[in-house]
Amino acid sequence: MSPRLPRLAGAPVEGSGPGGKVAVGDIAAKLREIRGDLDEAADSAKPIATYAAVAGVILLVGAAFLLGRRRGRRKSTWVEIRRL
Repeated sequence: MSPRLPRLAGAPVEGSGPGGKVAVGDIAAKLREIRGDLDEAADSAKPIATYAAVAGVILLVGAAFLLGRRRGRRKSTWVEIRRL
């Protein structure tokens, strides 16, 4: 006797296999459908992610420049040469 799995949606499950059972092809078709939805969502989010990455790199380079400039001013030695 096999254990019964609870039905999540409450609707009867019918597949294309013998006796209305779910076949491997049904699962593969559903996975392709889900993957298509995910690909569409990823394609629509790519430009936003690209802009965010470029902005992050610009901020990182700017912060490194400013911190390096501050450190250079703090440790630099001023030497004045005067002609007598």
